[in-house]
Amino acid sequence: MKARTCLGAAAFVGGLAAAGPLMAAEDCAGKAGQHRLTVQVKGVRAAKGEVAVTLYPDDSKRFLAPRGKLLRLRVKARAPVTETCFWLPQPGVYAIAVYHDANADQDFNRTAVGMPAEGFGFSNDAPATFGLPAFSSVRFSTKAGENAVAIQMRYLR
Repeated sequence: MKARTCLGAAAFVGGLAAAGPLMAAEDCAGKAGQHRLTVQVKGVRAAKGEVAVTLYPDDSKRFLAPRGKLLRLRVKARAPVTETCFWLPQPGVYAIAVYHDANADQDFNRTAVGMPAEGFGFSNDAPATFGLPAFSSVRFSTKAGENAVAIQMRYLR
């Protein structure tokens, strides 16, 4: 069973943290500017496929909705840490969802019973037990200049 980037299952993730070496500016998604967000996805099990990192604006109606994203990057998976970055239009509040697209089919694969078959995560280590975390648990603030967030990948199998 598949669902396009709309992660429809339990989730966890890390909060703001130092992200180590910054990505080269030309590797960042978005229009180059003065505000950058480095995303470090930790706990990637295998260096196969891609890690999809999706950035959302501060709007609960757009979070995980079709065409709701602000920016998305699909980067080659690197174990145990995959890193990428975004140019932010301005400092403010954002949210992130990630998944490890191990088979690189650009879908978030699920088991026959609807559970995630691939690793996933959200900003702020947002708690979720039986579904998606509340948007208020996923949103985080950025400041002017350089910003970093660390997200812990979770695998259910």
